[in-house]
Amino acid sequence: MKKIAILLIITLTGFVSKSQTMSLNCESGNRSIEQGNCWAFGSVSYSNLEFRINGFWSMRTNQLTNLSTSACWVKTPWFKPGSGNITMKTRLENASGTSRGIVFTYVPYDANAISSTKEGTGTPFYTYNFATPLDIWVKDITVPIPTAIANSNQAYKIIISFIGSGGSGRAFADDLVIPGTYWANPTNNCLPQALIVDADNDGVQDIDDAYPNDAARAYNNVFPSSGYSTLMFEDLWPSLGDYDFNDYVVDYKINRITNAANKVVEIKAEFVSRAAGASRPNGFAFSFDGLSGSKITGVTGNKIFTPNPHTFNANGTEAGQTDAHFVVVSNIFKVLIPQGGGSGGVNTNPTAVRVPNDTTRMTISFNTTTNTTNLSEVTLAKFNPYLIVNQTRGTEIHLADKTPSSLVNSALLGTADDNSNAGSNRFYKTKNNLPWALNVTSSIPYMKETIDFTKGYNNFIDWSGSNGTTNTDWYLNLSNLRDNNNLY
Repeated sequence: MKKIAILLIITLTGFVSKSQTMSLNCESGNRSIEQGNCWAFGSVSYSNLEFRINGFWSMRTNQLTNLSTSACWVKTPWFKPGSGNITMKTRLENASGTSRGIVFTYVPYDANAISSTKEGTGTPFYTYNFATPLDIWVKDITVPIPTAIANSNQAYKIIISFIGSGGSGRAFADDLVIPGTYWANPTNNCLPQALIVDADNDGVQDIDDAYPNDAARAYNNVFPSSGYSTLMFEDLWPSLGDYDFNDYVVDYKINRITNAANKVVEIKAEFVSRAAGASRPNGFAFSFDGLSGSKITGVTGNKIFTPNPHTFNANGTEAGQTDAHFVVVSNIFKVLIPQGGGSGGVNTNPTAVRVPNDTTRMTISFNTTTNTTNLSEVTLAKFNPYLIVNQTRGTEIHLADKTPSSLVNSALLGTADDNSNAGSNRFYKTKNNLPWALNVTSSIPYMKETIDFTKGYNNFIDWSGSNGTTNTDWYLNLSNLRDNNNLY
C-alpha cells in the first residue's frame, strides 16, 4: 500500500518538523486536508478512477480547453526553496486534442501586495509539452528549481498550470515532490511563518544584518563592546621618567566589519586623543600581530604631517614591516596643539586652557576577492598599539610583552630601566614588571602633570607586580582604589 504523503504527516505533528521536500500524492483522498495545509487548487480534484497514476488517488483536471495558466492549476503553500529538481508523474485521460502542456511558475512573497495572500508577480520558468500525437502513457517530469530562487531565505509558491487546446480530454498528476522547506502558517491565513527578510540577499536576515542593503557587509564586531577603552603612554622609555602615564592618552574603539561568511571586509577604528603631557612630538600607530599586509587594500582617515618619518606602501600600510602596521597620527602635537606655541603639557595642567579632544576615524579595507581574513586575526589580544617617540622611527613604546615592529631600534631593548629579553618574549617591562604603556578596557581619568601614576591608582603597583593576576580592579572608580585629587 502506498504511504501517506509526507505533507500529511507534518500536519499531524503541527508542522514542527521542517522537511527538506514538500510532497503531494493525494492519498488522503480528501482535497480539503491539503487545503487545510495551505495547498490550493483551481479546477483540479482528487480522483480514484482507473486512470489514476499511483496508489488509490491522483489529481484530475477539468477538461483542458484553455491555454491560460489561470484556468486549471495546483498551487503549493509558501515554502523556502532548496536546490535540485521538482519531480512529478502525469498522464492524459485520452489521446484526443490538439495540444497539452504543463507550465511551472514561481511566485514571490510581497508584503506590500494588495491581496490577502500577499502573492507577488509570478514568473513562468518551465513548460512541459506533451508530444504529439498525444498518448495516455505515464510521463515522469523533472524540472530544475530556478537558480534565481534556489536555496533562498525568502518565501515562494509554485503554481503548476495545466493547459490545452482541442478535444475535451483531462490530465492526471501524482507524486509531486518539490525541494524546499514548508514555510506556511495555516493558523494565519496561510501566510508565511516568521519570514526571513533579506533585502541584500546575502543570506543574513535583515533583523540580524547591520547592513541590510549591502551584500558585502553583515555584522559589526566592536571592542570594547560599549563605550571606549583608554591607552596611556609614558614616553621616556627605556627610563621610567616621571611615570605619570599622561604623555599620550587616547581613547579608542574598533569595529571589525564582517560579511555573511564572517570574513573581515573592513575595520572602522576611532581614536580620541585626550592629552599629550609629553614635551616631544610623538606619533601613534598600531598593528594586529600576524596580520599580513597583503590582505589590506586601502587605509584612509589617518593623519600624516610633514616632516614625516614614515614610508608607506600603495595600500596605505607602513613599508618595511613584516605585519600590517597602521600609522594613526604621525605627530600628536598637530592634533592636540599646545597653547601659546609651546611644546607639551596639553590637557595635563588643570590651570591651563583645555584643548578640545581630537577624533581620528580610520577605515581599513580588506581584500574582498579572496575574503580570507577571519575575526580571530584581528582580536583585542592581537591588537598592538604603540608610541613612536620624538619622530624617531626606531624608538617604539608598546604594551607590556607586545612585540616591537620590524623597524624598531632593537639596541634600545634591555637598556636603562627596561628589562626586555627578546629570547623570552619579554618586552617593555622593568625587572619589577612595571610597563610603559597601559590598555584599560574602559575610559578612565589620567594623572595631572608630573604626579606619579601610583598616586592616583593605589593598587596599580600590586597589579603590575603580579603580572596582572591580582588587583584586577585597580582602575575602577572606587574610593579605596583612586585618589581623585591627583587625577586630571
